[in-house]
Amino acid sequence: MSTPAPRAPLAAAVVDSAPLRFVTAASLFDGHDAAINIMRRLIQAQGVEVIHLGHNRSVEDVVRAALQEDADGIALSSYQGGHVEYFKYMIDMLKERGAGHIRVFGGGGGTITPDEITELQNYGVERLYHPNDGMAMGLVAMIEDLVARTRLARQSAIGGRPSRGVDLLHPTLGDEIAIGRQLSAIEDGGYSEAELVKLRKQWAGGTGDSRFPSAESRTPKAPVLGITGTGGAGKSSVTDELLIRFLQAFPDMRIAVIAVDPTRRRSGGALLGDRIRMNALRSPRVFMRSMATRRQHVATNAVLKDCIALLKSLDFDLVIVET
Repeated sequence: MSTPAPRAPLAAAVVDSAPLRFVTAASLFDGHDAAINIMRRLIQAQGVEVIHLGHNRSVEDVVRAALQEDADGIALSSYQGGHVEYFKYMIDMLKERGAGHIRVFGGGGGTITPDEITELQNYGVERLYHPNDGMAMGLVAMIEDLVARTRLARQSAIGGRPSRGVDLLHPTLGDEIAIGRQLSAIEDGGYSEAELVKLRKQWAGGTGDSRFPSAESRTPKAPVLGITGTGGAGKSSVTDELLIRFLQAFPDMRIAVIAVDPTRRRSGGALLGDRIRMNALRSPRVFMRSMATRRQHVATNAVLKDCIALLKSLDFDLVIVET
């Protein structure tokens, strides 16, 4: 049976009531998606917002999604035999990009041996689950362990993710992790109303601060395109086709995408699965953020307007909102 990865002592915990955010996927060259589909449903049932990428996902795909989505954790299934290299490369890339706080979990049935589990957990993977764990704990208890570890890490001053924008710093266009954190700060209520008033002026370019150009000196405001429709209507596929065509036609164009999906009433979790259909997201000129409504009977998030304003202030050439 695998053993828990060693943990650093916890500092005083700070309660964070915002939902945890997880990126889930099956690894590169792996078409086995049944296991990760079960796991992401169980994770969502714990009140987590799950950004699901589907199967055959590279380390670059997963890490970049985790940065843009400001994820607390990554959960992967790997049945293709290259798990040692895959997980180590992911840990290295997260650290290189300033996201070593993101917890990485995984499983691969009997393809990942107990010795490899120990090796990878010592390398920095938070926990790899073996079939013996499933028999001893049960699936629900395994997911509860994953969620508890991630929530504890968020609350820990040592292991949690860094402060999400409360210093009012303005991210730059190419800094995906900073953009992701500021979007989280807006979404999670990390700013007071007075701070939001100040930020809205900065986003509009009218503060007089040298870091934020005046409205007259800035490029024209990016248009905002809304795409809506019932579930399964093909919104994500249409969005992806638009992205591909714009990127091909305009080599310097940068596009931001916000996709909003409903929050489940019973659990408070959400399945944010729009990335599955979007092949254009591999382009460095596209930034995407998935959001849950975090309320009932509506199709948008309460902070959507502020999130759009932030992205427009970063000089994206187009902002697409899908809901």
